[in-house]
Amino acid sequence: MSKMKGAVVIDMERCKGCNLCVVACPMNVLALSTGEVNHKGYVFCREINEGCIGCASCAIVCPDGCITVYRKKD
Repeated sequence: MSKMKGAVVIDMERCKGCNLCVVACPMNVLALSTGEVNHKGYVFCREINEGCIGCASCAIVCPDGCITVYRKKD
């Protein structure tokens, strides 16, 4: 039986760095950027490792809809 993995796509230019997705991720896949800002001047969320399980908790809590999660078979 194959395992499901996830792929996170983040619109970094729309992200306002609210940190809700980072807190919601059970696998600690996301983190806020350090030393970088987007064109609006906000720190933004980025994927820091490949451990996404495709639960989409991050996308559900994002108030601006900046995150899309895809599920794929491993």
